[in-house]
Amino acid sequence: MTLKIETKDKITRLKRVEGQVRGISKMIEEDRYCMDILTQMQAVKSALAKVESQILKDHAACCVAEAINSGNQDEQKEKFSELIDLFDKMKR
Repeated sequence: MTLKIETKDKITRLKRVEGQVRGISKMIEEDRYCMDILTQMQAVKSALAKVESQILKDHAACCVAEAINSGNQDEQKEKFSELIDLFDKMKR
């Protein structure tokens, strides 16, 4: 049950982001004040970062934890490598 609530929350957040992005497009079309547009863009980035953080926590709590508990070293190395690759991409 908790997982479904968490999934629904992520989808709700992403739909909100989708609406914000459409709003930014409209602001640009209407030639709105640049600082207002940039403020909305920061809000979108923040909202996406929150969803990203939730998904990363889920991955660690589920997928990575399962790999650790499995005792399978290849699977553990794979999950660890995935995380390292992700953190590498985040630095760019």
